[in-house]
Amino acid sequence: MKGNKWRPRAYPSEPAASGKARRSFLKLSAAAIAAPLLPWSRDSEPEEWVTTPQPIFPPSPATRPWMEELPPTITPIAPVTALSPAPTVQANVAAGEAGRSPHQRYDELIAARGAPELYELKVVENNQWITHPDLPPQKVWAYRGGNPDATVPATIFARYGKPILCRIHNELPSDHVGFGTPEISTHLHNLHVGSESDGFPGDYYSRNKAGPTLDKTGPFAGKGHFKDHFYPNIYAGYDQMQNSIGDYREALGTLFIHDHTLDFTAPNVYRGLIGFYFLFDHIDSGQEDDPNPSALRLPGHPYDYPLAFGDRRFTPLPDGQLFYDQFHVEGVLGDKVVINGKIEPVLRVAARKYRLRLLNSGPSRFYEFYLVNSSGTVQRFTYIANDGNLLPEALFNQSKVRLGVAERADIVVDFSRYPIGTELFLVNRLRQESTRKPKDVRSPGTRVLKFIVDRYPPTQDVSQVPRYLRPMPDLPTAEEIAKLPVRRWEFDRKNGLWMINQQLVNVLAPRLTLKKGDYEVWEFIGAGGGWSHPIHVHLEEGIILAKFVDDVQVPIPPHERGRKDAFVLDQTMTIRVLMRFRDFQGKYVMHCHNVIHEDHAMMLRFDIKADDQ
Repeated sequence: MKGNKWRPRAYPSEPAASGKARRSFLKLSAAAIAAPLLPWSRDSEPEEWVTTPQPIFPPSPATRPWMEELPPTITPIAPVTALSPAPTVQANVAAGEAGRSPHQRYDELIAARGAPELYELKVVENNQWITHPDLPPQKVWAYRGGNPDATVPATIFARYGKPILCRIHNELPSDHVGFGTPEISTHLHNLHVGSESDGFPGDYYSRNKAGPTLDKTGPFAGKGHFKDHFYPNIYAGYDQMQNSIGDYREALGTLFIHDHTLDFTAPNVYRGLIGFYFLFDHIDSGQEDDPNPSALRLPGHPYDYPLAFGDRRFTPLPDGQLFYDQFHVEGVLGDKVVINGKIEPVLRVAARKYRLRLLNSGPSRFYEFYLVNSSGTVQRFTYIANDGNLLPEALFNQSKVRLGVAERADIVVDFSRYPIGTELFLVNRLRQESTRKPKDVRSPGTRVLKFIVDRYPPTQDVSQVPRYLRPMPDLPTAEEIAKLPVRRWEFDRKNGLWMINQQLVNVLAPRLTLKKGDYEVWEFIGAGGGWSHPIHVHLEEGIILAKFVDDVQVPIPPHERGRKDAFVLDQTMTIRVLMRFRDFQGKYVMHCHNVIHEDHAMMLRFDIKADDQ
């Protein structure tokens, strides 16, 4: 580790390796590169190697706080009236669509729910993005809709029972230089969706390249400049319930869009490929004046606001550009926090209740947020949803929110409690000095976002936060659970690489094949070594049955007692999770959502087959 200092040649202006060579480099040579630079596994090297600090990178330039403002309301992406060429169930490779399998259950679902609403997103480069006025313009990547006034990050409002067909164009420059790769594979995190629209990491595409798992039939061998994603917006349990929509107790709410390109998820997300997808239904309707007696009437648009937090680092001035070392298996821990692409911004709010949807978009920093006033006194709020799912009961009078990478928390803050002109701050008190794991909680913390209560709302606030939110789905009994098959997944690092059960990812071959509809118990096991892993399983959510630390059972926190899609696994922890995979089949992945770990092989493919196969 000695002498492994920050090197100017690792600046983002250095040309990136080509796709095929880069992927081969990562898969075949990473261990050799890591050997002289990084601590190896606890099992293979002395303990002092494990605690050796990461490479030292220079700090980002100083920035003055509260120089940028977020828009006071978000503007969602608007649907379009038509797409040209018209969408097809089979991939329209002749018109330039990337290869894919046919949309699953398309005719069946639109027959039951009607024709899909049409959306169009373009993945573009913007080399004049202002992250902060004290820094030069940045080269970022973003999802853009047809309406130029749509808020960054791109946000789609969707509704259960109304399918969406979203065409995603890849307009990134093919001659891109620097970290990241101009291929994309778009994942709508946590949507219950067919594998061909899930953003499988090996399904990346551009005009010039096709991922190894894309359908490569036809004259264009899988390459393409766009891909159609069919988002059916049905609840999990569609087949089980036989009611044309599924089990409303399985509803999702706060979902997010991000790139999932094999080996390049972290740098592509770091460049800015993050968006939101709000999914409403008759209970969480998005209308606070909804006359439907089943509606919760939570704060709705424009008082329903998404906030994406991500750690970033910048090179010293005068260069002052985003810095990332994608060849380092421990990545780069950002020392600046961007919120919706801005450093230390201001959000002006009305004196009324707001629903704030907090997302840790990564790539590797964890957060523990507190809301404080100008003198540092902690304020209270209501915690209503974890990982985008409404909790069974609201958690009132809360003071903190802890988020691992990919975790979400919806909170309701009542700004009517404060006089006009009041300033409040969202503070992160969780210290973290490496990409491996957070350290400890210290006051007063770092202020990352300022709220200013600057006006009264134009109409009366009729929103509410009832005690009971969304009931849990029916679960097997304890006796039935005890008879279920158990799969053990050990997350560890060996020979400088991140592994699951001692194996690296292979997107070409499934590690396991599951029958659609079956229950299983999955055990996520932290093998030690001083790392934390937020584990994400595609397609379905799970319910935590038990947690153990050093083989001693510990309580499950109240906010984790609902349905979850990200499970933060600390270094000597075991988490037992009830899983069930329903309604769709095909290839999916499980991975660490510290996407640096994912890119360096801590991921596996699993396939789902029909129960009659």
